[in-house]
Amino acid sequence: MTDIWTLIGDILSFVTIASCLISKVPQIMTIYQQKNTAGLSMKGLVIETVSYTISTLYNFTNSYRILNYFEYIILLAQNYMLIVIVLFYRKQLNQKFIGCAVLYALVASLFAMYILPKSILTFLIPGTLPMSATSKILQLLEILRSKDSSSISAITWFISAFTNATRIYTIFLDSADIMLLTNFIVSTGLSSSVLAAVMYYKKPKGKEE
Repeated sequence: MTDIWTLIGDILSFVTIASCLISKVPQIMTIYQQKNTAGLSMKGLVIETVSYTISTLYNFTNSYRILNYFEYIILLAQNYMLIVIVLFYRKQLNQKFIGCAVLYALVASLFAMYILPKSILTFLIPGTLPMSATSKILQLLEILRSKDSSSISAITWFISAFTNATRIYTIFLDSADIMLLTNFIVSTGLSSSVLAAVMYYKKPKGKEE
């Protein structure tokens, strides 16, 4: 019976990773096609990226199965592209951004090479829950404030809610890490809330100016 649950967990992990391969692509394409970033929270996107980075490094340095966190690596790559595209259309690609990017890459590399102690990541991982929640709350508030989700991809947020939900099962099966489980439960609820707001404020094509 245990093998069956493990098989189900592996299948869900593969589905999650496959979904994450295209998770941010609809959002990137929407911005590229519309040349517009209205309703998108840059602060939320940056906080989400930091949260993904800490989670990736935490899982990596604790030698957890890569199937249980590989989507973070994929999402990080897509987030990097999304940040650059958003800053490009907002005309904010400058030396300050380059400096921050270099510092970020340096610190992440020091953790990955075990030069910085993983105890720091153990200390930081509880913070990924409020960070993840904050990034989604900021995005939700931005949509509610602007009452415009024309540049926000509903597909991206559906995939976010779906993959977070599948991770509740796979993490419970693999490590039952309470911090990771709590993170995914809260993230599932908030991603679903953002998806609902996107659908509610999505303007019909005939009414778009």
